[in-house]
Amino acid sequence: MKAVVMAGGEGTRLRPLTINRPKPMVSLVDRPVIQHIIELLKIHGITDIIITVQYLANNIQDYYGDGSLHGVNITYSLEEVPLGTAGSVKNAEHLLDEPFLVISGDALTDINLSRVIEHHVSSQARATITLTRVANPLDYGVIITDERGHVRQFLEKPSWGEVFSDTVNTGIYVLNPEVLAYIERGKMTDWSKDVFPRMLHKGDHIQGFIADGYWTDVGTIEEYMRACGDYLSGRVNLPRLGHHIGGEIWVDGDAEIAPDAQLYGPVYLGHGAKIKGGVIVHGPSVIRDYTIVDSRANIDRSIIWRNSYIGERAELRGAIVLRQSNIRQRAMLFEGVVVGDGVQIGAGAVIQPNVKIWPGKEVDEGATVSSSIIWGSQGRRVLFGRYGVTGLVNIEITPELCAKLGAAFGATLPRGATVTINRDAHYTPRMLKRAIVAGLPSAGINVCDLESVPIPVARYFTRAIGAAGGVHVRLSPYDNRVVEVKFFDERGLDISTATERKVENTFFREDFRRAYLDEIGRISYGDDVEKSYTEAFLRALHPEAMEAIGRDFHLVVDYANTSVSGILSAILRRYRVDAVELNVNLDENAVFQTSAQFEAAMERLTRITPVLGAHMGARFDSGGERIFLVDDTGARLHSLRALAAVAALAMRAAGGGTVAVPVTAPLAFETIARRYGGQVLRTRANLAALMQTASQQPDLLLLGDGSGAYIFPAFFPAADGMFAMVKLMELLTLANVRLSEVIAELPPYYMAQRRVPCRWESKGKVMRLLNEQYAERSAQHIDGIKIELGSEWVLILPDPDGPFFHVYAEGCSDEQARVLVEKYSGLLTSLQ
Repeated sequence: MKAVVMAGGEGTRLRPLTINRPKPMVSLVDRPVIQHIIELLKIHGITDIIITVQYLANNIQDYYGDGSLHGVNITYSLEEVPLGTAGSVKNAEHLLDEPFLVISGDALTDINLSRVIEHHVSSQARATITLTRVANPLDYGVIITDERGHVRQFLEKPSWGEVFSDTVNTGIYVLNPEVLAYIERGKMTDWSKDVFPRMLHKGDHIQGFIADGYWTDVGTIEEYMRACGDYLSGRVNLPRLGHHIGGEIWVDGDAEIAPDAQLYGPVYLGHGAKIKGGVIVHGPSVIRDYTIVDSRANIDRSIIWRNSYIGERAELRGAIVLRQSNIRQRAMLFEGVVVGDGVQIGAGAVIQPNVKIWPGKEVDEGATVSSSIIWGSQGRRVLFGRYGVTGLVNIEITPELCAKLGAAFGATLPRGATVTINRDAHYTPRMLKRAIVAGLPSAGINVCDLESVPIPVARYFTRAIGAAGGVHVRLSPYDNRVVEVKFFDERGLDISTATERKVENTFFREDFRRAYLDEIGRISYGDDVEKSYTEAFLRALHPEAMEAIGRDFHLVVDYANTSVSGILSAILRRYRVDAVELNVNLDENAVFQTSAQFEAAMERLTRITPVLGAHMGARFDSGGERIFLVDDTGARLHSLRALAAVAALAMRAAGGGTVAVPVTAPLAFETIARRYGGQVLRTRANLAALMQTASQQPDLLLLGDGSGAYIFPAFFPAADGMFAMVKLMELLTLANVRLSEVIAELPPYYMAQRRVPCRWESKGKVMRLLNEQYAERSAQHIDGIKIELGSEWVLILPDPDGPFFHVYAEGCSDEQARVLVEKYSGLLTSLQ
């Protein structure tokens, strides 16, 4: 016997599950809904199948083909326009010359089809309708039969006053071919509303067969969740994928479960799924193929489709997350939430119950969403953040995105221009860098591959060879799951906001410039990269001081297993500096270090430095842009205090001069400047602003951000930890002082800071109210709102990337600084 599987439905009540797929292709635990029907047909020996398709027909046809890979023979009947449940079968009439089975492709059932077919044959009916009993028949077609099973009446979705039976139509029929004569070809026709009533009117024999077994329509989100739960709980007698590992946990293929993860069944894990440490999963839950559930996330009665990511400490309770979606850390999704394909939910966002988010949308960090997001712009419309283009590797930042990113950047530059490209030592940036390299030549841009050198070297070489720009790909120093793509201009500095917008516009419009055959860019490797940088490096130092350093200076330097050692070690050897070098060998696994690992390394440096009688100890960050210092007594220097010491030495050596520091730095810098006859320039509180200032004012002695980054414009207007370390050695040698002595002479200061949450939509209002309230006390408008309080001050700075404010305060004591921070943090909260 042949079977006709009706698979043309749009599934409007299931949206957004059915936005990008027809209803039968919705994933139900371990396979599409229609696959469960095909497996049922195979159990009962039916392998010759006709599938009627209409909405997104290619999805089904491409997935199943001729059916041979699934052990069946499939023929398709395509509806150009919707024809209804009966009209779609009429469309396949030429394939049906004997009794056949009709079954819906979007229901879940294990009904014994063989018994239905046997009953049809033995009753000699023209049509047999399979019935089942349900507790609430209001949403179904109720069918009334007599004592012999003959159908006497149809009630389509009756009211309670019309309910005379609890037997409902399952949409499973066995029909003789002559029944198709009741259907007009090409006209919308329904079995229950049109064909069967006509047959009853003509006196045709229609049999009702009340079947045992499981059956449910998967027509709504609630029914879908219930069907998944029933299947997981073993209430549906159908073949299952994977193997049972105990505790009602089913695993298909190679899934990874951390030893301290807690799973309470029933739970299904797809192939390649990763359940990280501390995760708790309560069933019934589904986590499909290649989905990652990160540390300490909590999944409760939720369904997550393939290739999605659930961040640290995220919580899902009764939610559905579709393919390739990204739920960032601490996000919360409540009962009935449905997140469509490719949605990005920001960190700390709260999605209230029953909210539905259509595919491609993005929810901001910390946002609270209480109504469904259907219309509006698709996907992210901003690529660049504070650290360039950032995102989770292979989830948000993929090779495909990077290839487009390279093409978009290339399209903003003149055809035939050259762009340098660099990466850190980790294997993740290597993969993404190659994708960017592929995109740039497609726009007619030549690529100069620097392979893997410190960021300051890449910046310098970009300017030195006259390149139009540069790209650096690195693992984030703050999160080893995140990758950063930084773009440089022709000066080797971060590209401007205007250039970022150009790249974004090209990227989102996909308005890529395609170079013709002979205009495609060439790829080459940089020549004498280290030599070019080193020669300029040495020219910017005092030769006599370097000779004295070689004779008298003792140094402990921790390269942190980065590419810095390849450059700086040669410079130190050249001047015979007595240096004890730690972690010299390049190690891609050490590119990212946890805060605990960093603290342990700094603690080790504080112990080693005084024991060896060294003048100072220094440790580099992964990119070579920042240094962290220990003085000759083994005291670890806070980066802000270290900046004050370097500023004092620079002004002392120059007899004055100007240093630039961010608005967040204490007034101690002005005190130091007065001591040496110098000046202080205040800048915005980010490294990019400091580099732009250095480029515009090359006569500045020093710029620093108070977080380990130092800029000496006389050499190059970018943060460079290598030059900063050697320059500090030079300044200490010229002054003939020890670093601890400089620190002891610094004026005291007392700082405190706090981060205060604030919803995105409230940040503008809060800034306006603060500006109005403190207009008289806020003389400076460099960055944020700075409230002058005599010798004390408070700075309220909105975070550019998250729903927060940062409150900085300087007081006359530690206690007073904390009091100021608490006071203005409370004010911020009240203004929201």
